Amino acid sequence: MPHPYPIREIARQAGLSEATVDRVLNHRGGVRPSTVNDIRQAIADLDRQRSQLRLAGRVFMIDIVMQTPDRFSSAVKTALEQELPSLRPAVVRSRFDFRETGDVPDIVGVLDRIARRGARGVILKAPEAPEVNAAVLRLSEAGIPVVTLVSDLPFSKRVAYVGMDNRSAGATAAYLVNQWLGESPGQGSRILVALSRSVFRGEEEREIGFRSAIRERWPHRQLIEITDSDGLDTSVYRLALDALDQHDDIEAVYSIGGGNRAILDAFDARRRPCRAFIAHDLDRDNRELLEAGRLSAVLYHDLRRDMHRACQIIMQAHGALDGPIVTAPAPIQVITPFNIPQDTPA
Repeated sequence: MPHPYPIREIARQAGLSEATVDRVLNHRGGVRPSTVNDIRQAIADLDRQRSQLRLAGRVFMIDIVMQTPDRFSSAVKTALEQELPSLRPAVVRSRFDFRETGDVPDIVGVLDRIARRGARGVILKAPEAPEVNAAVLRLSEAGIPVVTLVSDLPFSKRVAYVGMDNRSAGATAAYLVNQWLGESPGQGSRILVALSRSVFRGEEEREIGFRSAIRERWPHRQLIEITDSDGLDTSVYRLALDALDQHDDIEAVYSIGGGNRAILDAFDARRRPCRAFIAHDLDRDNRELLEAGRLSAVLYHDLRRDMHRACQIIMQAHGALDGPIVTAPAPIQVITPFNIPQDTPA
């Protein structure tokens, strides 16, 4: 039972005598198991309170840098603001640099400016590129930890990734689409797969998971991919129309990169049915489309949990919270019109 505390302090926390605490810590026996558990709990409480004392009054200025459609960046901002009270006694302040489109040099320029002016950490969603990895290294060398969100940069010096297991999400989408379409080889054989840009590792991993599951279990399905739209409605609509015009048997959609209203508008414009539509994230658009029955299901991970964990990791990287940085993929939830979480953007 390792600990850094005087016996007197542990005894006071546990409400026991110093002699009893000394007996337990030195393994001399003669103490009830429940008393041993009380002492273990007292040490755990002291650990937690020590962290709270270190956090009290500390200000963590965190930059959130994202290239993503406004509907998702707005959801991220809302999720972070909802979680700020739960991060007390630390004070987290945030600066946002959101862009719907951009080139790698733009992102690199933003990250280098942060490295020069300083910050306590960066939460980042960016394209995977050697130049971005190099900018993350410069932030690390400046003592600014980077946490990637939703789309990882695994070959960079980021301290952790926060988000779902994207390959598992893609495989889950394949399973759901085929449940809706049924197993008849000749019916609805083509599936439209929509990405915003293939340079995002998160989207690429989802596409790989989806394609691998289709190839293994439903090889009669054919996939039609559209990409490089940045998830923006105007671009998505044009690309979806072109795909529908070229293939008269597209009857299902797996939307990885968003723009789902535009995709549905394209189906409507061509008077075509969409028998299955699986999307990602519960932003305002997707919530409305799900409630209206236009989406079959949404693959969802709790953005509030993600943002809370990202902030905690930054605090751990600065030694303000105890324990090693341990991350695990966020649980994937399948959301239908009947189980929409109430604390998502309305």
